[in-house]
Amino acid sequence: MGWGSHGETRPVPERLLAPQRRALLTGAPRGGLSRLSRTFEPQVPALARPPLPLQLPQDPGAGAARLGSAVELGEQPADQRRGAAGAAAAGTLLILLIFLLVLLLLGQAVGAAARPPPQAALRRLHLVAAPPGSGGRARPWRAGGTGLRDPPPAPPLICRGRGGAARCSPGLGSLSSAPVGSPQHLAAMSPPAPVAAAARGLVLAALLVLSLAQAARRPNVVLVLTDDQDVFLGGMTPLKKTNALIAQMGVTFVNAYVPSALCCPSRASILTGKYPHNHHVVNNTLEGNCSSKSWQKIQEPYTFPALLKSMCGYQTFFAGKYLNEYGAEDAGGVGHVPPGWSFWYALEKNSKYYNYTLSVNGKARRHGENYSVDYLTDVLANMSLDFLEYKSNFEPFFMMISTPAPHSPWTAAPQYKNSFQNVSAPRNSNFNIHGKNKHWLIRQAKTPMTNSSIQFLDDAYRKRWQTLLSVDDLVEKLVKKLEFHGELDNTYIFYTSDNGFHTGQFSLPIDKRQLYEFDIKVPLLVRGPGIKPNQTNKMLVANIDLGPTILDIAGYDLNKTQMDGMSLLPLLRGDKNVTWRSDFLVEYQGEGYNGSDPTCPGLGPGVTHCFPDCVCEDSYNNTYACVRTMSTSWDLQYCEFDDREVFVEVYNLTADPHQINNIAKTIDQEILEKMNYRLMMLQSCSGATCRTPGVFDPGYRFDPRLMFSNHGVRARRFSAQSL
Repeated sequence: MGWGSHGETRPVPERLLAPQRRALLTGAPRGGLSRLSRTFEPQVPALARPPLPLQLPQDPGAGAARLGSAVELGEQPADQRRGAAGAAAAGTLLILLIFLLVLLLLGQAVGAAARPPPQAALRRLHLVAAPPGSGGRARPWRAGGTGLRDPPPAPPLICRGRGGAARCSPGLGSLSSAPVGSPQHLAAMSPPAPVAAAARGLVLAALLVLSLAQAARRPNVVLVLTDDQDVFLGGMTPLKKTNALIAQMGVTFVNAYVPSALCCPSRASILTGKYPHNHHVVNNTLEGNCSSKSWQKIQEPYTFPALLKSMCGYQTFFAGKYLNEYGAEDAGGVGHVPPGWSFWYALEKNSKYYNYTLSVNGKARRHGENYSVDYLTDVLANMSLDFLEYKSNFEPFFMMISTPAPHSPWTAAPQYKNSFQNVSAPRNSNFNIHGKNKHWLIRQAKTPMTNSSIQFLDDAYRKRWQTLLSVDDLVEKLVKKLEFHGELDNTYIFYTSDNGFHTGQFSLPIDKRQLYEFDIKVPLLVRGPGIKPNQTNKMLVANIDLGPTILDIAGYDLNKTQMDGMSLLPLLRGDKNVTWRSDFLVEYQGEGYNGSDPTCPGLGPGVTHCFPDCVCEDSYNNTYACVRTMSTSWDLQYCEFDDREVFVEVYNLTADPHQINNIAKTIDQEILEKMNYRLMMLQSCSGATCRTPGVFDPGYRFDPRLMFSNHGVRARRFSAQSL
């Protein structure tokens, strides 16, 4: 089976369509509940049907309507169909094996029933029909001695009349001398032995089939991925339904991080289970390997969805934002469908809410600005519900739903535009202060911020929350749909974001990309089979763990992968004495214009993402790598910048959770050197070497060979006095 396998498109026969859909096709009255009401009802199929020039009836004010022809399955390439056929063949083979086992058991049961009874079974009294001339009386026969005496005729006869006028016919025998209710009468009225044995065999086979089917029922997985949703500054607060349906029904990881605080590198880490230095996506540009031809050739065939489909037989569904440069003409346009996806509904380029293009299994479909059919978060919700309605029931499934919210331009659904009017960005201790003793890019921010900048970031914060309310609705619909179909108890649901966000911290207006907690820390909620409700886990986890976890759930051998992350499954199950990491790597390669930023020409070349008051959020030498450590003795972050200063930032988050005081010049020299060595080792790690003990672990040892195994990182020694 090839890596680039996809599912085959087949139209759904009309007999399988929901009543609402049949009504639309035939012109009959539809009736029933509105499909857009908050209470659940079956959805109109949109995924598994040929294209139809059809606009479905809409229910204003309740979100995007069912999409009609907007979400049908397009024709897929031959190599994709071959892959789906292989995956389907695996399920079909299991069914055939079970069917053959049933036939075998049934044949054995019938054969056993048809064999002559043993002698012991014959040693009991039988009544034989009275033959002609016997006076009409039934006579006994017995087994005894070395053989049968007076054996019963075969078949027994029932005779009426006397002498030559008697007429005999086959039957169960005359019971004229056996009283009704006697053992002889009951035995005569019982079903024939072969029929009873066959019935018992069928019951046994049915029970065995049910047992095998239950054992073969692998869990489903759903991953909901938001865009730029922080957790450090209250980003989960508006999601009341999501907290109730996932967090309170499962586990919340309170120390979940990303290895790069930017969309494309972080999403590449989710898909590959690798650090950026191993998947080589370093920023949001094609030149930075974001959805480039190189990414498509080297990394995409080995992402965890590709393995789920080709090696585990999962049907896979993607809807939403993929990578920031997906759909670029220089990288194949929207006609490129990555290997491993049975159903593909990907957004061209970066997050939008209206006026966007989707790749519908490789075919471009343009959307406008009509809320009822175009608002992207609701469109993704409806596509997901349609998939759940008409997916195959013979294969487990994986869904990845990647919403635009709460990314800019922060366009809320009409019903939520007036929400949170009294909400503003948090004024915590690092809000609107000068970033002293920090990298030059942070120090250049103007403090205090202007009133217009503060008003702008407060407005952005409020709008971000408004867009998340539609995500909350999506999660609710998804959970209800799974529950309606009886799939919820066998489905893991993951909820997370690609990176955090800041609004005014260290006087930086709005963005991500920085090394601080508000940008690298993300929400991670999980519910599913075997997970106890309302749990909190403090282990240090990262989004490179999502791929290994989902493959582990599917039963794939993780030793066959080159992933840097670890499976969270032992933590989800609540296993005791789990050996876990105490640190992980954060790395980022800055972006900047070759010339001056047009907003702030006075700053010279090399900067980008500048605001009108000439505060810039990124630059070429905003390139850094960090070790984020959590152990019983230290909660520490150590970072180095690749610039002329060779700048170092170190924070003790136990004493300074908002990372205000850089302690690089005052921390113990031995700790500084150990962290420097550990950083170089992690920057060179791959696979299992990324999971070696951290500096403060009992099993830690410094091996200089690990620092130069892959990338030739040059060692640099620092002293507290030289910083």
